[in-house]
Amino acid sequence: MRAIRWLMTGPGAPFAPVEFEPVAGVEEVLVEVAGCGVCHTDLGFYYDGVRTNHPLPLCLGHEISGRVVACGPGAQEWLGRSVIVAAVIPCGECDACRRGRETICPRQKMPGNDLHGGFATHVVVPARGLCPVDTARLEAVGLDLAGACVIADAVTTPYQAVTQTGIGVGDLAIVNGVGGVGGYCAQIAAAFGATVVAIDVNDEKLAALPDAAVALRINARGAAPQELKASIRSFAKAHGLREKSEWTIFECSGTRAGQETAFGLLNHGATLAVVGFTMDKVELRLSNLMAFHARALGNWGCAPALYPQAVELVLTGRVSVRPFIEHRPLDDINAVFAAVHRGELKRRAVLVPGQVPP
Repeated sequence: MRAIRWLMTGPGAPFAPVEFEPVAGVEEVLVEVAGCGVCHTDLGFYYDGVRTNHPLPLCLGHEISGRVVACGPGAQEWLGRSVIVAAVIPCGECDACRRGRETICPRQKMPGNDLHGGFATHVVVPARGLCPVDTARLEAVGLDLAGACVIADAVTTPYQAVTQTGIGVGDLAIVNGVGGVGGYCAQIAAAFGATVVAIDVNDEKLAALPDAAVALRINARGAAPQELKASIRSFAKAHGLREKSEWTIFECSGTRAGQETAFGLLNHGATLAVVGFTMDKVELRLSNLMAFHARALGNWGCAPALYPQAVELVLTGRVSVRPFIEHRPLDDINAVFAAVHRGELKRRAVLVPGQVPP
């Protein structure tokens, strides 16, 4: 079998294609990659000096979909199945995993960070990190297996965030930063029954959100947190929602300004869910959490047990993926990374080995 992975050899250095001999070990599978999404985290590794757990050279990429073409001992039931690979794979055996805290598993493995990832023709991963996907149902919502790769992180991570906040019908959800992960977060929060306010500094990103998912769009460019709060309070009052308490704020921008904006929206009993990531430091008054009796929740990946529910939202059309992605050849990885870094792509890039489908 001829297998190729594109290796990162150093920060900013061109990715280089290298042939390798893939072997699935005990309870591992070999996945023929259909697609792998280019995530903000990949840019952090490549451009911003975020250190990978696995020493370089390393194949990045943690949003992976494909077909299982070989299995090691203990994983034979996966052979031939179409799958999505969890972006963070817990060990399933430690104290944290046994207590249902898989996202803080100390032995977790993240493709493209702890082990070689999906910017390749093939990838070897633990079978416990697989989620089966029905390709016929994918096609019914206009999505191919390659495009389904973004479910592995861009959809499941906000799904975990929304789930752990406990929001539902009658709640106000504010999503700050609606490009990429934030756009899916808005759709998921709406699917849970919340009324969604979307905030961004880009009118195109705001306009791209499905009308069924968003009740109010706000461009925050140049607006102070007090102004944003006043606008949201007015909207909440007009729609019979809680106007001064218990807002759920999802910070998805992954920027310093965005995090400061989100923190400024706290009110009594509010929940701040931090989904986006930045290396920038933010200056905050933590006493606001105390004074408002509010809470802040981090969110690292998604427990594999929740993947089927997240996939079902896509398969039933309640979360739309296809309009927000574009397929690019894996061989163009260097040009694609540069374009994403410059902000030239309007949609999430999915790198596809071989010929790109229309």
